Amino acid sequence: MPKITKRVIDSAKPSAKQYFIWDDHVKGFGIVVLPSGQKSFILQYRTLAGRSRRLTLGQYGALTPVEGKRMAGDALAKIRNGEDPLAHRRALRSAPTVNDLMDRYWSEHVLVHNAQTTQRGVNYILKKIVRPNLGSLKLSEITRKDVAVLHSKLGNTPRQANQSLSILSKAFNLAEVWGWRPEQSNPVRMIKRYKENERDRFLSDAELSRLGNILNEAEAIGLPWEIKANGKTRKHLPPNEEDRRTRVSPVALLAIRLLLLTGARLSEVLTLEWSHVDMDKGMLALPSRKGDGRKPHPVSNGVLALLKRCQTELQESRYVLPREHDLNRHVAKEVVENAWQRIRKYAGLEDVRLHDLRHTIGTFAAQAGGNAFMISHLLRHSNLSTTNRYVNTDHNPIRALSEAIGERVEAGLSGHPVSGETGLGRKQDE
Repeated sequence: MPKITKRVIDSAKPSAKQYFIWDDHVKGFGIVVLPSGQKSFILQYRTLAGRSRRLTLGQYGALTPVEGKRMAGDALAKIRNGEDPLAHRRALRSAPTVNDLMDRYWSEHVLVHNAQTTQRGVNYILKKIVRPNLGSLKLSEITRKDVAVLHSKLGNTPRQANQSLSILSKAFNLAEVWGWRPEQSNPVRMIKRYKENERDRFLSDAELSRLGNILNEAEAIGLPWEIKANGKTRKHLPPNEEDRRTRVSPVALLAIRLLLLTGARLSEVLTLEWSHVDMDKGMLALPSRKGDGRKPHPVSNGVLALLKRCQTELQESRYVLPREHDLNRHVAKEVVENAWQRIRKYAGLEDVRLHDLRHTIGTFAAQAGGNAFMISHLLRHSNLSTTNRYVNTDHNPIRALSEAIGERVEAGLSGHPVSGETGLGRKQDE
């Protein structure tokens, strides 16, 4: 047998069948010559169990004879230590990737344990961030550096960066449970999250009074036009300003009032059905804090009165807030948001989002004496850390707390605030 050199390999001509040339110095090392003319370095060996294996080291050209021989020597050293290089390679190729983990995480955890709104957020981050950046990598090879680089890449959007870390942390914890990674190997550990500037905007009593006036005006006569015409085009405007009014969707106005009185999320109010309402017991079946279906939730008399308005003023539908032209569907999110854009402008609340109405309820709850436990139940937070922004100390029943808040909201909307609190109602950073 010759020594495998460049000259020997170059002189090897292809034939109708593949054939081998073995090296006379390194046992099992050689080249295979295919009919196509392709030549590759190989290593023939036996495992400790006696199985015959043939390991392809790489193509000639990409590797030199010296490099091929060095790789063969490294593999033989592992074989002598009881390893099986070919089995290791096959296992690595079939090992789960991050995409495989995310598929299982989605089907066995997110769809089972998370609410629909959470599912949408997780799906977005998986689709736009995790899969494009890490999806093709082998799960066993992901290191803290890989995750830290991704987190740093998202530095301009700290909230999204931190949400991505939370999702990855949970998924890698499950990977350990499923035996896909060693225990205590979560690569997200010890990566410091970005500081998020929490928005703590809520309405003062004076602002609530202005909002109530605009809601009443919108319900009664509509809101003023936004006139952009000038010069000659103004001649087409109605001469009387009282005729320059635009109707606001009554369903949207009722939705905004429900948001204010319940502190619910917009999606929860939009999807509320009459089957979720128990007028006799004063309960609404709202999504639970842990995303495991709807649970009875006590509400104030003001909420019940508003629901009776929905029954009498809106067309009959399974939904509390149906679409005006399609009673089989609930009012669209965009309809409520568009109405809010106009209402907040005329109320002088242009920096207030719909979700800030929920913040208002949380703040009022704390000022009414609700402790963290009660407020977390009132707003159905999944953990107390979310409630801490409103926390106070006292022990009032949820219904009494809801009633007190409802009275304050109704008083504010009617222009008769129950407290003398003024100002912008904005928490200052500590």
